[in-house]
This record gives sequence, C-alpha cells and structure tokens, in this order.
Amino acid sequence: MPTDATASPMSDLSLLGLIQLISPALPIGAFAWSQGLESALELGWVSNEAEIGEWLSGVLEDGLTRCELPVLARLQRAWGEDDAQAVAHWNDWLHAVRETRELSEEDSHLGSALVRLLRQLALMPPESMLPERPGYVTMFAWAAHLRGVPERQAMVGFSWAWLENQLAAACKALPLGHTAAQRVIETVRPELVGAVDTALTLEDEELGPILPGVALASAQHETQYSRLFRS
Repeated sequence: MPTDATASPMSDLSLLGLIQLISPALPIGAFAWSQGLESALELGWVSNEAEIGEWLSGVLEDGLTRCELPVLARLQRAWGEDDAQAVAHWNDWLHAVRETRELSEEDSHLGSALVRLLRQLALMPPESMLPERPGYVTMFAWAAHLRGVPERQAMVGFSWAWLENQLAAACKALPLGHTAAQRVIETVRPELVGAVDTALTLEDEELGPILPGVALASAQHETQYSRLFRS
C-alpha cells in the first residue's frame, strides 16, 4: 500500500539521480535484451506500429503492473528499513516467477552489471544486506532508495526505462521509424501512470505476472536461428 514515501516531494538531486538510473547511457547492457519481443516479431505476432502498442500495453498491464512495479516498491521499503530478510524474500520471488532461462538470465545479468557499477562508484549497500544473486529490480530499488527517490517516482522511472528499451528493440528489429515509436509512446505513456496507480494498491497475494505469450515467445527465442538480442 502507499506510504508517506510515495507522496513525498523529490529534490532536484534525487530527480537527477533517477534520470541517471533510467538513462540508456547507464552501462548495464539493457539494450542487449528484448524480453521476448524479438521472437514475437519473428513469429509474426507483432508486425506493425499498432500491434507493438497492443503488445506493450498487454505486457504492462499483466506483467509490470503485477510483478516488477509492486515488488520494486516493496524492495525500496525493505532497503529503507534495513530489512535484509525482506530484500532476500522479494529478490528470490522475482527469480522464481521468471518463466524461461532467458528471462531469468536477463534479470541476473542486469543486476550483476548494476552491482559492478555501484561498486565502482562506492555506492553499494552493506554486504550483510545484499541477497544472493541480486537481480536488476532489487538493485534498482537500492539505488533509488540511496538517491532519495520517492517510491512512486522510482516506479514511474522504472516503467519508462522498460518502455524506452522495448521500443529501441522494436526499431532495430522492425522497419519501425522513430516517429512511429514516438506515437506508440504517446499512446502508452498515460498507461504507465495507471500501472503505477494499480501496482500501489495490490496486496502480496495478488502479485504475479500473467504473460503466457511472453513466456512462449521467450522460450522460442532460445532456439531462434538469427537473433539481435539475448532474450
């Protein structure tokens, strides 16, 4: 449920910290992963601007809204309360709900890359707080907490980074121009806010992604002959 942190104002320095965290220039290799989208394109499930918008809306509604976003808020809270048990629990939960090897590897690889970056910047949490195999969402939550980014804004930023990366993948794998990508953003952008609103109301027992299409696309991608992306 929402806490005081979700409504607190964000300082300029916190805002810059969030922008740094969601920037495509962040050297964690997110550009190398498509989360099954490349396979959906190859299979013909998604082939044009309208279908990409529908695919992304579906993944947002049944995926991020029910999985990454509410867990991000829980993890950020756990970091703020020095609750290592809760951090480990939600980190393990996220690993458990990844339905394919590639989706699991994506979270682990991006998490490891963010750990390396934060260590080089001397921004790591205490070792006693760090879970085994910290994933991307877990370390994103730590960085947002460290930067003083309110929960709600961290969730908005995380969802924006997801949308931007998905459209970058679509532009590389399809003849989708950048103007078309901007039109998709105009359609999906308000849905990001609605996703955060919904995610903040969900109880623990309501969480869990419902994305059979993404799971099937990701499983197919593992043996796809020609690939640009790692997932």
